[in-house]
Amino acid sequence: MTRSSLPLWTRCSKFCLVAALFLVLTAAQQCHGAYYGKLIGRLSELHHKVSGEVYAVDGRTLYIKDFTYDGEGPAAFFYAGNSKNPNGNGFRVRDEHGTTNVLKRYRKKDITLTLPEGKTLNNIKWFSVWCDEFSVNFGDVKIPRGFDYPRPQKLAALNGVHGVSSEPVVVVDAQTLLIPGFSYDGEAPDAKFWVGPGPSPTPQGIRVPDENGKVVPLRRYDRKTIVLTLPDDLTIHQLGHFGVWCEAFTVDFGHVKIPQGLNVPPSLKMLGVSPQSKLNCEVLEDNLAFEVRWAVAGDSIVIQLVGKLDAGKYMSFGLSPNTERSIMVGGDVVVAWVDKQTLQGYAVDYFLDAKSQCSGGRGSCPDTRIQENTNSVRLLNAAMVNGYSIVTYQRPLKASDELDQRVRTNGSQAIIWAIGPLNERNEVSFHSDYLKTTKLIEFGRPPAWNCPMPDQDQDQDHKYNDNEERESNAETHAVTTRPRNKPATPAPASKKDAWFIPPIECDEPEDGVLYAQLGPTGGKHGYPAITGHVGWGISWYINGLLIPEINVVRGKQYTFVVEAGLDPNIPARYHPFYITDDPVGGYQHKTPEEKKAVRIFAGVRRERGAVIPTGVGRYCNWVPDQDKEADDFGSFGAYQRTLTLMCDHGAPGIIQWTPDKDTPDTVYYQCFTHRYLGWKINVHDSCDRSSSSASEISEVYSAPDAQESDDLAEGASIRVSSKIHDRS
Repeated sequence: MTRSSLPLWTRCSKFCLVAALFLVLTAAQQCHGAYYGKLIGRLSELHHKVSGEVYAVDGRTLYIKDFTYDGEGPAAFFYAGNSKNPNGNGFRVRDEHGTTNVLKRYRKKDITLTLPEGKTLNNIKWFSVWCDEFSVNFGDVKIPRGFDYPRPQKLAALNGVHGVSSEPVVVVDAQTLLIPGFSYDGEAPDAKFWVGPGPSPTPQGIRVPDENGKVVPLRRYDRKTIVLTLPDDLTIHQLGHFGVWCEAFTVDFGHVKIPQGLNVPPSLKMLGVSPQSKLNCEVLEDNLAFEVRWAVAGDSIVIQLVGKLDAGKYMSFGLSPNTERSIMVGGDVVVAWVDKQTLQGYAVDYFLDAKSQCSGGRGSCPDTRIQENTNSVRLLNAAMVNGYSIVTYQRPLKASDELDQRVRTNGSQAIIWAIGPLNERNEVSFHSDYLKTTKLIEFGRPPAWNCPMPDQDQDQDHKYNDNEERESNAETHAVTTRPRNKPATPAPASKKDAWFIPPIECDEPEDGVLYAQLGPTGGKHGYPAITGHVGWGISWYINGLLIPEINVVRGKQYTFVVEAGLDPNIPARYHPFYITDDPVGGYQHKTPEEKKAVRIFAGVRRERGAVIPTGVGRYCNWVPDQDKEADDFGSFGAYQRTLTLMCDHGAPGIIQWTPDKDTPDTVYYQCFTHRYLGWKINVHDSCDRSSSSASEISEVYSAPDAQESDDLAEGASIRVSSKIHDRS
C-alpha cells in the first residue's frame, strides 16, 4: 500500500510528527530576561579558573552559562557520578561537540551538554570538571536530592464553540505547544490561535502562527495533533492563557489557562541552536512509507526517520564509505526503532564492518561494541503514531571518530538504508529491505520537501482550494505577529441573493415588547448578505426574525426581553444586549479612544466610571434542523420553520427604552461583548403608515406538506413563543 492510499487520518497524524521535528529546530528566544532551564547552581571555583552557572534543561541536558576554564590542566574532562563527592569512578560526559576529547580553553562560553544514554539527573549527585591524570576536581556542582528538573507540562483540554476541542494541551518547552486531537469546524471567518496575559483572551492578545507558520484564519481540523511555536521572543512564562479567538468578532471559541512558573525546558534556540527554518524530506521506500527528513543545525544535523514497521523491526539510514556509490560494507549508519510495547525509542550509531550480525566486534555492530565512547548520535524524540515508527536524532556534521563518516554540506554524497528484524540483543540481524541502487543526497541544499504532503488534503482545505476569492482574502488580510489594538475588520461580504426579512414597524407589537434571542446567521443568504459583513456564526433574532430592521417612534416606550446569556465566565454564551450609534458593537473590547466616540442609549448602567451591561438574562438559542443547510433554502420563512428555540432555566433580562428628540435617526441593537451580531433601528418622529401590522401574536408552524415558497411576509407572525423547548 502506498502513502497516497493511506487513510487521511493516518497520513495527517503521521505528518504531525514533522512539526515535532520542526519544534526541535525552530523555537525562538525569550523576552524579559533569558531562560535556560532550572538553575542547579554555580560550579565551585577550585582550580584552573573553572566557573559558570549550571542549569537543567531537561532530565538529560545541562546548560552551562559563561563556562570558563583556562585549558591548562593536563587531562580535564566533563564528569558526572552518583558517589557522595566527585571522583574518578564517575563517567565522562561528552562536550558540546559530542566528543570526549581533553577539554581546551573556554572563556565565558555558553555550552549545552547531554548525559549518556540511560543517565538522568535523577541518578547522579554531581557534575564536575575532573582531571583524570591527577584525580583532581577542578570545579563541581551538586545535584540536590529529588531535584525537579524541567519537563513538559500538561494543561487542560480545549472545549468551546464551533467544535473547538482537544485532548489536554502540552507545554513542550518555553516556546512550544503540543495540541493533541485538535478539532475546529472551520466555519468562522477569522479564527486564530491566540495567547496573552491574564486568565482569558482579549483583543489585545497575540496571534500564534499555525503549524505551518501562517497567521491566516484557521481552516477545519478533525482530531489533528499539531505543534505550535510561540512567535518572536515570546515565552510561556509571559502568558496566562492559550486558545482559539475569532479576532474580527472578538469571540472566545475556547481557551485553557496557563499557570505561572511552569517548570518546562527552554527551547533550543535559547540555548544557541540556530537551525534552518525549513525541513528537507526524501522518500527512501514508498511501499513502507520510509522517509528521511533533515535540517542542518549549526555544526550538527537533525534527522528524522519515518517508517511503517512491524513489531521487532528496525530502520537504518546513513552514509556510504564511497561518496559516489551506495555501498553497505564500511558504511556509517544509525539504526533506529520504537519498542511497540514500551514506546521507548532508540537511535544507535553503527559501523557496518560486514553484512553479518555483530560478533566479537565484527559485522554490523554498534560503534560502542567496537570501541568505547564512540556513539556520536543523540536521540531527540521518538513516537509511535498509527503504526508509524518515528525517530528523531542529532549527530555532528564532522566525523567524531574513525568509525564515522563526514556529512557533506557542499555537495551530494551517497547514502545507504535498510529495514529488517532485530535479534534477541536488540541488534541488527539481517535486512529484509535495502537500497539496491545508488542514491545521492545533498544535505546542505536549500530546503526541499520531496515527500507527500498529507496536510494539504483537499477534503481538509476545501474551503480554501475551492474558493479562490476566500483564499485571496485570507492572504490579503494576513496579519503580523503582534496585533493592533483595534480588532481586525472582516472582509466585506456579498449582498447578492439576500433573504427578505420583514421589518418590525413602529406601531407593532402594540405593547412595544420585543424578544431578543440568538440564532444562526442563516448561511450566505442571511446575516452576510443582509449587512454586507461576514458573520461568525450567531446573530440576534428579534421576535423570531433574523436581524430585522426595527422601526420605532420617538416618545414611545419599548421593552426588550433579553435572553442571550448571563454568565460572563462563558463568553460564547454571554451576549448582553444594548442600543448604540455604533454599527459594529462589542463595546467591551473597544479602546478608550473608540469608546469616547460611541453613544449608548439603553442596556448599560454607569458605576464609578465603569460601563456595566444590564441586558442579560437566561440563554435562548434558535437551533436549526441539522438535516439541511441554510444555503439550501430560498427564503427565510422556509428556513425559520426548521428552527427550534432552546432555552436554559432562568429569567430573562429586561431593557426599557424611550427614544427622544436627541436620538439619532439610525441606531443599532448590538452585543456588548462581541462585534457584528445586530442590525439597524430606524427612529421616526411619527408612525403613520397604511400597511398592515406584521406583529400580531400567533403561532408559526410549518405543516408537514408546507412548501418552501411559503415565506414570511409583512402581515405574517413574528412572535414564535409556541416553539420553545426548555433546556436543563
